[in-house]
Amino acid sequence: MQTPDFPVPFVKMSGTGNDFILIDHREPFIAPEDMADFSAKVCRRKFSAGADGLILIEDSSEADFQWRFFNADGSVAEMCGNGARCAARFAFLQGIVQAEMRFATLAGIIEAAVSGKDVAVKMTDPVDLNMDQRITAEGKEYTVHSIDTGVPHVVLFVDDIDQTDVRSLGSRIRHHEIFMPAGSNVNFVQRRGDAVKVRTYERGVEDETLACGTGAAASAIIAALLGQVASPVDIITSGGDCLTILFDCKEAKGSGSYDTVSHVFLKGPAHIIYSGELNAEALL
Repeated sequence: MQTPDFPVPFVKMSGTGNDFILIDHREPFIAPEDMADFSAKVCRRKFSAGADGLILIEDSSEADFQWRFFNADGSVAEMCGNGARCAARFAFLQGIVQAEMRFATLAGIIEAAVSGKDVAVKMTDPVDLNMDQRITAEGKEYTVHSIDTGVPHVVLFVDDIDQTDVRSLGSRIRHHEIFMPAGSNVNFVQRRGDAVKVRTYERGVEDETLACGTGAAASAIIAALLGQVASPVDIITSGGDCLTILFDCKEAKGSGSYDTVSHVFLKGPAHIIYSGELNAEALL
């Protein structure tokens, strides 16, 4: 790997417990072929800065800016809702954009608006909706639902979310043959009054994370399609914070059920944790 010039300025941010390293990369200094390795090294907890992912902000010819998003293991993700909110606030605070912006991701153009520490992101319309799939994992049969809200997600409703072994069962479902070769994020969901609690196993992180924006959107949409809630939906994350998901559902003509979901918005805080500089030893 080609070594960039150190120190490298960065900002650590958290979107409801999902944390990221953000770097202004409009004047590139990391070669594209080195980005995955760089990400995996700086995202290591205890040995480096540590985060769920790395976000590089770059110039774009089609939007206000573009991002390159990497999971903690160096893999590329098309979209991340919490990361998108952090990227939007970072770009605004760095003077790169105004409070309302558009930026390019592998999932498409994302629109965002910053108001203080809160950010609202208009996500791409979901695709690949599959309801009531029967799968077997850890010797038991489960009914799951899947949808792509920028990245693929499985949604599984459970009776006791606090006692669910998210890491073990999530890993099995994430690698289940019907979701391969790409695999899927896995969301465990339980209704809590008018809100929905969600715990997410994230591919790329390969563990439970304290929040997942695209997973929150997926869970809210599936819960609505099953008639449990209606937009707007408050999502309680593993970290105890709240995300709000808004969307439109269109009923299939004469069917009594919904077949089209659009205009999906994710709203919640994006916190600045600290700013600093990465030294060369962060890559050891």
